Amino acid sequence: MMKTRLLLWNLAVLSIGAPLQTPGAAPSPAGDFKDPLGGEVLSIDSVVQEVLHHNRSLKAAEANWAAMKQRIPQARAWEDTRAGVDVERAGTTRFDTFTDNEWMISQEIPISGKNRLRGRAAEAEAAGAFLEVHRREVDLVARARAAYFRLANAFAQLDLNTKNLDLWKQFIASARNKYELGVQSQSDVLVAETEAGRLEESRFDFERQISEAQSEMNVLMNRPPKSPLGRPSPLTASESPGALGDLQQFALAHRPDLKILQKKIDAAKTRVTLAKRQWIPDPEIRVEARQFNGSPKAIQEYDTGIFFNVPWANPGKYRAAILEANNMLESSEHDLEAMQAETLGMIRNQHQKLHTLYHHYELFHTKLVPLAWQTVESKRLSYESDKATLLDLLTAQRTARETESAMQQHLSDYLIARAELEGMMGGKFGAAADRIDR
Repeated sequence: MMKTRLLLWNLAVLSIGAPLQTPGAAPSPAGDFKDPLGGEVLSIDSVVQEVLHHNRSLKAAEANWAAMKQRIPQARAWEDTRAGVDVERAGTTRFDTFTDNEWMISQEIPISGKNRLRGRAAEAEAAGAFLEVHRREVDLVARARAAYFRLANAFAQLDLNTKNLDLWKQFIASARNKYELGVQSQSDVLVAETEAGRLEESRFDFERQISEAQSEMNVLMNRPPKSPLGRPSPLTASESPGALGDLQQFALAHRPDLKILQKKIDAAKTRVTLAKRQWIPDPEIRVEARQFNGSPKAIQEYDTGIFFNVPWANPGKYRAAILEANNMLESSEHDLEAMQAETLGMIRNQHQKLHTLYHHYELFHTKLVPLAWQTVESKRLSYESDKATLLDLLTAQRTARETESAMQQHLSDYLIARAELEGMMGGKFGAAADRIDR
């Protein structure tokens, strides 16, 4: 009997010994991981570059910016030159061929500078379109990074699930042997088999998460959703993003949405000035030349004239235009103030979220995970001295694995929250150069 118990104990020790790793130990080198389809390790930088080079929504924003730039010369241009001719028959019968021709050409001269104001407004709108490109870039980078972290977390959770499932299968075999020897009851076998079934069910959830993250990343990179991807490197906690006040000031200075609204305000101010300039009429210079009765001489008479439109005859129209421009300016200013306040609140909430998630990760990493594995070791010693059942040992093992899984999830959530924060701020805090000033 002692030999049999010793054999069973050796089987249990072998099944437990492999996962007893020091919490927080250095992860395996990234090069050890290969995609199941033969791909290399998936780099987050390569994903981001692929998104920025091939994403269709970004190309659409760039095309819109290119289109907006073409409005500037159109807005600055003078009104088109007008030309025409009047033809009058000079004879009294249908056989007469003598005609009088009057040739005319006219050009409006924009001495009021309205065309320059329209050009300035178009420049501000084009700058807003360029900022929209940057906003799209920042959003896509944040989404790509978040998808990458979700994919890495799903792979890590799948690894933990696989290791735990293998252990439970070994525990099932050990429990069956003890049951056959009459050392333990059948309940140990049933509990172990039930837990293994639950782990197998969880495995499908992790595989679904991997598929969803891969599809999201492929779509962002403008690739077919089923395209194979390498495996991400293991996640590691990064340094603190910075103090709250510094992050808020950075966001107010760099968030593309705020800069877009500022350009909208610049355009609205220009349109207010333009609406007021509509009261100033621009002269139209006209030159007329006449040819009478089919004379062999090309031109017999010349006339030169100057004309003005009369805006003072329709004051309601121009007053309404000025009020409209002022109201649009006021609306844009209120939008900017509202978004500035919203930005400060968003950064504060995200900063607190980061602090909480990192606290959770540190608590699990430095305390809870080590305690869970110490409990496993304690149960192992108790089982060796027949002071604990196999169920107690298995329960401790499951708790340790679930605790480690929770630590991995907190780490992933923290990194995703950092990516979201960078999207809110308009880039990484402390970046050497502002993309807009290039």
